[in-house]
Amino acid sequence: MMNPDPSDIPVVETPRTILRGHRLSDFDASATMWADLAVTQYIGGRAMTAEEVWGRLLRYAGLWKLFGFGYWVIEEKGSGRFLGEAGFQNLRRDIVPAFDDAPEAGWVLAPTAHGKGLASEVAMAMHAWGDRHFGGARTVCIIDPGNGGSIRVAKKCGYREVTRTTYKGSPTILFERLK
Repeated sequence: MMNPDPSDIPVVETPRTILRGHRLSDFDASATMWADLAVTQYIGGRAMTAEEVWGRLLRYAGLWKLFGFGYWVIEEKGSGRFLGEAGFQNLRRDIVPAFDDAPEAGWVLAPTAHGKGLASEVAMAMHAWGDRHFGGARTVCIIDPGNGGSIRVAKKCGYREVTRTTYKGSPTILFERLK
């Protein structure tokens, strides 16, 4: 299999991590993360199949190509260990109210990275990149009301609750960030 050079994807560094473009070699670690119910409890509520994760990997590459933004792999500095994925997307979600074309932020960490403040560290760094890239445009995120950890991260990044709605039949909070 070919593995295109993801060098056109910007690299963002935090004190403990490197955010970089996905490689085909990230698939197994990503599939393991997305198959873990501790990860997906508030993101769809079920483990993802390898086929679904493969679709995510392809989506990540397409986002960068079509929009100039997307998701990064979160890699631990020094060890190179896969810690999760974070970034911005445009999925044209079927949700009310619609986001229009506002970049949607998201972050997900492997269970081994939970509880260490890494989500906040990564989210702050990706938003600093977004502030430069989006020129102060509005960004959004949606979070399950039971996901207190992600809600805290969103608030640290400057998000405020806009409304409570549903997405795919599940309660969801829509947050927005105005820079």
